[in-house]
Amino acid sequence: MSSEPLLQVRDLGVTFRSGSRTTVAATGVSFDLGAGEVLAVVGESGSGKSVSSLALTGLLPPPPACVVTGSAKLSGVELIGMDEASLSRVRGRRIAYIFQEPGTSLNPVYDIGFQIGEAVRLHRPDKKDVAAAVRRALEDVRIDDPGRVARSYPHELSGGMQQRAMIAMALACRPDVLVADEPTTALDVTIQKEIMDLLARIRAEKRMAILLITHNFGIVASFADHVQVMRNGRIVEHGRTAEVMGSPRDDYTRGLIACIPRLGQRRRRLTTLREELRPR
Repeated sequence: MSSEPLLQVRDLGVTFRSGSRTTVAATGVSFDLGAGEVLAVVGESGSGKSVSSLALTGLLPPPPACVVTGSAKLSGVELIGMDEASLSRVRGRRIAYIFQEPGTSLNPVYDIGFQIGEAVRLHRPDKKDVAAAVRRALEDVRIDDPGRVARSYPHELSGGMQQRAMIAMALACRPDVLVADEPTTALDVTIQKEIMDLLARIRAEKRMAILLITHNFGIVASFADHVQVMRNGRIVEHGRTAEVMGSPRDDYTRGLIACIPRLGQRRRRLTTLREELRPR
């Protein structure tokens, strides 16, 4: 592995402005992500996880509604402040996103094959046989009948199949970095495991760097190399996954870990984070 990280983020900040009101959504966010590595960003909703990832490729509103500061370098090239034409070549091709709620992220009026093919045509113009690229992308995510799924509309697929289609769309352009934003939201536990196993296999086979955004420490332990915990827009803890989960230093991190349901726990209900952090 190269000594220089594939993605290097330093002191990233995101501020939203509406009239006279200013909201700091993220501040001082820094991390490194190497090829083939997985970094999990964990925290409650509203902690700044998603906005930080969207800021990397200019997917937030333009100034003055939103101001992004700091540095984010992909293979040594600065992304923050990059012009829109250049960013459009990075999105999908170098950094791809899997958004939560695939049922609302997929376009309901186009079939799956068209949507994956559109990404291929946009980011891989050298690919002459788009249909073959679409089929390969669906096969990569272990879809048994890629022809049928390519002809299907999103509402004709289950939640798990929709998520696989979203992953196929992201992988079709062979990105260097995959941002998986709550990829198991609204899926039952069996399908959650299938999706996480799929991402683990893709990471191993393609040596793809993955930025996993989640509120659930339960899916992180066997998947991520490193974890950073965010609260109120700041990183409160960062380290190797085993170290953070085995010996968390921050009270907030301990609270998140305590919320993981475990077999054999004799509790009438799950401890909430608010309760876990309450002074004793």
